[in-house]
Amino acid sequence: MKSVSLVLGSGGARGLAHIGVIRWLEEHDYDIQSIAGCSMGALVGGIYAAGKLDEFEQWVRVIRKRDIISLLDISWNKSGLVKGDKIINTLKEVVGDIKIGDLPISYTAVAVDVNQEKEIWINSGRLFDAIRASISLPMFFTPHRYNDAYLIDGGVLNPVPIAPTFSDTTDITIAVNLGGKLTVKDENNSTNEEKSNTGINEKISSYINKLKDKIDLTTNILTPNIDWDAYDIANQAFDAMQSTIARQKLAAYPPDISIEIARNACATLEFDRADEMIELGYEKAQDSLKQFELASEL
Repeated sequence: MKSVSLVLGSGGARGLAHIGVIRWLEEHDYDIQSIAGCSMGALVGGIYAAGKLDEFEQWVRVIRKRDIISLLDISWNKSGLVKGDKIINTLKEVVGDIKIGDLPISYTAVAVDVNQEKEIWINSGRLFDAIRASISLPMFFTPHRYNDAYLIDGGVLNPVPIAPTFSDTTDITIAVNLGGKLTVKDENNSTNEEKSNTGINEKISSYINKLKDKIDLTTNILTPNIDWDAYDIANQAFDAMQSTIARQKLAAYPPDISIEIARNACATLEFDRADEMIELGYEKAQDSLKQFELASEL
């Protein structure tokens, strides 16, 4: 059995592929002893470290678009669209409110101090404080106040955070990069990313329009006047930026094994595609690890 330091990258709903990667490793006698993650990688990694991945997977596999919208508690704050309290509280109900120090394996969530312009490694305190800080996607989530600092998504500076694993004594380091090369265009000359981003925004806008007459704007739940196209453009720009930074980080500090998920595999908010993303992660892990095992035998 090989011991593993697992590095889980950022990428919104594509991060559900991390579940498939973990499942493949579990089934093939790899022992995950350390996890470093940012954004969705911090979330999935933290839940796995807490021993609650089964419960989370069961929950996320049945999420639908209407459920996603119901979790968006609008902040009415210029620093971000969504407060994130409903999402975090829902996850606490599924997982429990756990301290990082009580986890059975090493865990580090990476966020960014927006004022000091530097990475923050969170490996103590409450798990969901670390996760909430690390998932603070600019413009979408409000920054998270943590130890007198305002923290945002770790993917801003380090979308595949390998550095926290440097002192590990595990056999191998495996990094999952959610900013991989774009998939090939189809016969209609349109990428999956273009379809996905357009589709999710149309669906969200459609739901908002249907609910528009029923929304009491004093309840702080939804507003029908959000410019989703602006957020879509920002998310695409953020994905492109993270992909470039990830390539640089992986080239400078190459892991033993790199698993890549195309950055247009699904759009940032398409959490209703859990089945597909989990399967994709499983398949990509199998392809990469089988090649590694064959090379090791030579």
